[in-house]
Amino acid sequence: MWKYWDERRAGKIGATEWGEIEDGIARSFGTCMTMGTASTMAFAAEAMGMTLPGAAAIPAPDSSHARMASASGRCIVDMVWQDRKPSDIVTLAALENAVRTVMACGGSTNAIVHFLALAGRFGLPVDLARLDAISRETPLILNLRPSGKYLMEDLYYAGGSRAVLNRLGPLLALDALTVNGNSLGDNVAGAEVLSDDIVKPLDQPMLAEGGLAVLSGNLAPQGAVIKHNSASAHLLTHTGPALVFEDYNDMSARIDAPDLDVTADSVLVLRQAGPLGGPGMPEWGMLPMPKKLLQQGVRDMVRLSDARMSGTSYGTCVLHITPESQLGGPLALVKTGDLIKLDVPARRLDLLVSEAELAARRADWTPREIIYPRGYGMLYAQHVTQADKGCDFDFLERTAGKVPEPEIH
Repeated sequence: MWKYWDERRAGKIGATEWGEIEDGIARSFGTCMTMGTASTMAFAAEAMGMTLPGAAAIPAPDSSHARMASASGRCIVDMVWQDRKPSDIVTLAALENAVRTVMACGGSTNAIVHFLALAGRFGLPVDLARLDAISRETPLILNLRPSGKYLMEDLYYAGGSRAVLNRLGPLLALDALTVNGNSLGDNVAGAEVLSDDIVKPLDQPMLAEGGLAVLSGNLAPQGAVIKHNSASAHLLTHTGPALVFEDYNDMSARIDAPDLDVTADSVLVLRQAGPLGGPGMPEWGMLPMPKKLLQQGVRDMVRLSDARMSGTSYGTCVLHITPESQLGGPLALVKTGDLIKLDVPARRLDLLVSEAELAARRADWTPREIIYPRGYGMLYAQHVTQADKGCDFDFLERTAGKVPEPEIH
């Protein structure tokens, strides 16, 4: 749909074709049929040991789904009797199993936020640097949309999630405990991959590295994320002039203007889309392509924001830029025309402006007011963390000592 919406805006297809595409967006109930955020997190949960084996890839209408639900109900009762808790399962090894699996599957950038929040809540030493290190040493082996050509249903018939995890076995901590009391290795033992074109062998991957990369640099001092397996290869190293949109409304009002001063080399920049600025870090990160460029045949360009994007999205989109613009991060200081350099192989994102000029801009910068002065909105604004910490409430992070059970009288 993302792809053909661009064709619709470019005038390449009409209303009738667009209606037919809309009618075919989903073949059944259930989640997206690609390696979108839902499928990504299902795989992460299974690799972490928090679901029964095989749960991650069952098509929603398949009868195996109902059987998995019944088995899950029995399992949770057993867990209560055996006093097997999430804190027994979500260890450092388990969380890193989940991270490695998502990298190998070309999963959603949204997983990064969840992993960091989990690390905070369980008190585990996992940060952006560790996530990137795991990605660098994990091959991308899943040939699924949006970065490949197959769908989740195809993966199910090719062996499903157990087969994927079994193939990844040499890279995983297979002794990690899972919800049913077995190790991860026991749960996936014997599972076979029935199509090497869908689940690539470890020595014949889609990419030598995992699908997600973490960037740093003077434009993202605390990190940024890109799904480089879904980006355009020729843009992974790129320098171009910024075209800044102050917020989503500004972008929406100008993006299709025929006189927009933009070329294929431009770098689109969206501000006010982070945890505080959005608020809520909305999925605005796949900025639409300018209509005038679509009409010229351009289908991708470098786009930057402090937002998230859907797991079904693709393109050269740098996301989760931290600190966000609302807090006065460097993204807030970018001006239209500034040169921005993206170098994914070197994991860099830099604003090519002198430190003296940035200091002068910072002195003139004033933040926007937080729009919710009371209630939950105020609580959220006071306690939400930045993307590099998982966009979670700071008071939910694990601290030393155990939380006591409440007294009941």
